[in-house]
Amino acid sequence: MVVKVILTLVVIVNGAYLIMFIRDLIAHKGQTMKEPGNPIAMAISSFIIFLLSTFGISDFAISSSLYPKVKWVSAEKLPGTLNTQCVIPVAVMALCYISSIHVGLVTLIVAIAGQVVGAYISPRFVVKLPANTIKKFVSVGLFIAAALILANKFNLYPSGGTEITLTGSKLVLFAVLCLVYGALNNIGIGSYALTMATVYALGLDPSVTFPIMMGACTFSVPVGSMQFIKLDGYSRKLTLFCATFGVIGVLIAAFVVKSMNTSALQWVVAVVIIYSAITMLLSTKSKKIEKSN
Repeated sequence: MVVKVILTLVVIVNGAYLIMFIRDLIAHKGQTMKEPGNPIAMAISSFIIFLLSTFGISDFAISSSLYPKVKWVSAEKLPGTLNTQCVIPVAVMALCYISSIHVGLVTLIVAIAGQVVGAYISPRFVVKLPANTIKKFVSVGLFIAAALILANKFNLYPSGGTEITLTGSKLVLFAVLCLVYGALNNIGIGSYALTMATVYALGLDPSVTFPIMMGACTFSVPVGSMQFIKLDGYSRKLTLFCATFGVIGVLIAAFVVKSMNTSALQWVVAVVIIYSAITMLLSTKSKKIEKSN
């Protein structure tokens, strides 16, 4: 019964976002396809990004590494785009995978509520940030993502415990952290790896990571994304391609591929992410030098 209620709410919340996005596309139909980016390249990248995301490789990290290089979106609109582009693919992931939830209901509700509050509050501040500040935040997010990937590869994560629910001070701490993670999503720092590390550190069973992450993201990301749409702080073209070809990637990963050895690929992704974070930081310094001259 609880699972059915959650899945119904997933459809309602993400459906509200989809209606708002479609209305925004119609209102700007003459501008959307004129935005930067080759349609074929965007279709292929959207498919690959969310196919890999379904296996746990952060779409935030890959997109943050790729988009500045190919100049598909400005630094100012990068955080908003990272959020809006993943709403529909993440909703499809949730509908595909949340068929049984082996996690305490209170813990799950706290995760969802915390991230939703953080996601709702932060966009109005993010769109006002200077481009260099956004690049620095995204760079930090990339370093965190790479560090957590490498920590996992070297078995440096806490092993987790056997609990499926949190109580007392741990639950309060988890609520605060989820609020922060919801806000960080909107700056371009993905919450999946952070949520995984938190779940392990608090002694929860590792198996609860996915329902907590999916449950929180599939409610918080559309809430934040609707704010970015209102504030015109995202790329419509990228979001449109990810909402179509990204979903195809998710469905193929979920029902066709089903299992994929991503171990070697994670090493490559970690190296690319670190390189992208360093070059992004260096670009902020070069612009400062240009301004001083």
